[in-house]
Amino acid sequence: MAASPPLERQVAASLRRAGLSGMGATIVVACSGGPDSTALLHSLNRLRMEHGLALHVAHLNHDFRGAEADHDAAFVQRLANGLGLPCSIDKQDPIEYQRVRRVASFEQAAREMRYSFLAAVAASNGATAVALGHTSDDQAETVLQHVLRGSGLAGLRGMAEVSDWPWPATGPAPRLFRPLLGVSKAETAAYCRESGRTFREDSGNYLWRFTRNRVRLDLMPRLARDYNPRVRDALLRLSKAAEADAAYIEGQLEQAWDGLTVAEETAVRLDTAALRGLHPALQRRALRRAYTVATGDVRGLAEVHVDTMMSLLVARRGGRSVDLPHGIVARLEGGALSVGSRSAPRPGRPLIGEVSVSVPAIGETIIAEIDGWRLSLRSAAGPTRDDYATKPDRQFAVGLDRDSVGESVTVRGRRPGDRFQPSGMSGTKKLQDFFTDAKIPRSQRDNIPLLVTELGIAWVAGHRVADWAQAVEGEPTVWVSLSTGADVSSGI
Repeated sequence: MAASPPLERQVAASLRRAGLSGMGATIVVACSGGPDSTALLHSLNRLRMEHGLALHVAHLNHDFRGAEADHDAAFVQRLANGLGLPCSIDKQDPIEYQRVRRVASFEQAAREMRYSFLAAVAASNGATAVALGHTSDDQAETVLQHVLRGSGLAGLRGMAEVSDWPWPATGPAPRLFRPLLGVSKAETAAYCRESGRTFREDSGNYLWRFTRNRVRLDLMPRLARDYNPRVRDALLRLSKAAEADAAYIEGQLEQAWDGLTVAEETAVRLDTAALRGLHPALQRRALRRAYTVATGDVRGLAEVHVDTMMSLLVARRGGRSVDLPHGIVARLEGGALSVGSRSAPRPGRPLIGEVSVSVPAIGETIIAEIDGWRLSLRSAAGPTRDDYATKPDRQFAVGLDRDSVGESVTVRGRRPGDRFQPSGMSGTKKLQDFFTDAKIPRSQRDNIPLLVTELGIAWVAGHRVADWAQAVEGEPTVWVSLSTGADVSSGI
């Protein structure tokens, strides 16, 4: 019996390390049609009987390369058909995704869109993991990009062979599985060629406007030519060393975490005395974890943000705060450092009754009162203002797409059977499940106002906007603010 190719032996070993071998696992295989993902699919297919795997192929057509992208999708469909594997293919527009969700980077928008698609395919097929064709070359490029951004230890680790889903999924989150991190791109292409398997070449890999392409096509070759011909191997060693150090720090933080946490309210609250007693490396990791728990993922949090949170510990003066991405704020107050929503609700009496208000015409403002709350609505031609985020803590404010909101809104408390579609989610979920996922104590849930339209709950005040109600750049916007007590003002 002929020996298995080295690439297949590496994938088999990776399956065993990940605990996916012999477990009857369903794996979604992300396949672009390029040499890396094609080699991944063929190797997993060769190994699936031996390791008891069920495979499902997934391909997202990033609709910005025209006919070439359509040909890639058709190639993957033929490939899956030839292997007798089920296949899910979808076509989405990353430029539209970037515009609607106001993501600054096209690359980040395409990545978010791709992962959302893969999560949906995994959920619909009960998959344990999503397999990605990242290679050792991708790992080296990722580490170098993180070095250029001034990343900390977390970024220097690069990608893990097995990792949690990068942000909250709409259903049970699969794991990310990267069995080719010990394989080079040259080896994946050779594996395909030697076995007579064809693959596609993506012209998008040569577009100069993408940072990763410039790193791959320009910076890495320059470093190899002028500084270190084995720069790729050096970056991989850096990644492994950082992974070992980070794993140790994570273990130490795990032991200290329960002693750091003061309370689990609408924010993660850390005992400052206990936190200051830790080594700075553990302090930084604790602050990153607090942000991740508060938001559900770590996207957008850079080392500079961790630096600003660390400055609160150094200052030691209560009442200070720093703004973080995604509407999160870190505050030093009452012997604790809290990390949570900038407009996180404060405990109060339940909201009784309701009020319905017509949405004003462009340029006009309407103000209404309800059970101690003041509601202000102001319509504008587009989302050109962002100063609403600086209102006091008890001031809840948000911009919503005026066309989606419709002609009138109602403010009320929660009701049995309420459902909500949080931003970034393709379907609805029970409001009580949203509260549970957001770690909102039961004692506070009746105190949170809901802004409701004919389409459903548009805004859970102080927490989340509905996906369909998000403001769109350049489109009419209705600015909504809610305030109570001493914070009552004339609105936005």
